[in-house]
Amino acid sequence: MVPHLKIFAIAVTSILMVTIALESPGQEPSSNKKAYVRTGQEATLSGTVTFTGKPPKPVKIEMAADPSCYEYDPDPKTEWFMVSNKKLANVLVYVASDSLDNYSFEPPSTAVVLEHKGCRYEPHVLGLQVNQPLMIINSDNTYHNSHPTPKSNAEWNQTQPDGAPPIVKTFARPELLIPFKCNQHPWERAYLSVLSHPFFAVSDTDGNFKIEGLPPGSYQITAWHEKLGEKTAEIILVPGELGNLSFAFAAADLKDSK
Repeated sequence: MVPHLKIFAIAVTSILMVTIALESPGQEPSSNKKAYVRTGQEATLSGTVTFTGKPPKPVKIEMAADPSCYEYDPDPKTEWFMVSNKKLANVLVYVASDSLDNYSFEPPSTAVVLEHKGCRYEPHVLGLQVNQPLMIINSDNTYHNSHPTPKSNAEWNQTQPDGAPPIVKTFARPELLIPFKCNQHPWERAYLSVLSHPFFAVSDTDGNFKIEGLPPGSYQITAWHEKLGEKTAEIILVPGELGNLSFAFAAADLKDSK
């Protein structure tokens, strides 16, 4: 992130509640569910996402129409598959069962950051809780645009010139895998999931993920990749357990989607 934007991001964070109130009307009414209170007996679930077989070759992206983007990367390629040593990155892993439906979970006040950087969205896959702030930053020397296309939340479309303030938004309803696009640069894509609880993670470049603070119980866990689809698993976590769960994708899972 460029230095002046770092400073601005800190300033914006301090007034998030005001900004959110202005930019995110029509939020869902307060839930009647019981607020979850930590007991100290929560479990942690960690694991690894693997990939076997030959991943498809990345496809060349044509960025020459925007000289600024071309300067960032003169030989850009798609980032659908990030495989290293048979480990798969950018896989969303989340609790998908209804085991948590009796509780509500306070959303963090800390913003999740989505950045236009090198004419890409970073990160490519991300998650946040209902009503948690999303802060979108333009760190490039060119115009960018952020345009989510949700089905259950409000759609919006906003442009950010170089040096513009961050865009701060919230999402009032749970919704998985909201596509984000940049209308200025059609190759820029990201996927945002909004959950009612904090029990989700995205696998890193080593394929690792960790979900902390889970109440003991029985859960269905889902792992999603944009080109490989979903894998699910069942797990029972006892109080204080450090559970382990891994997911395996393969070239045969490849979806012919764009």
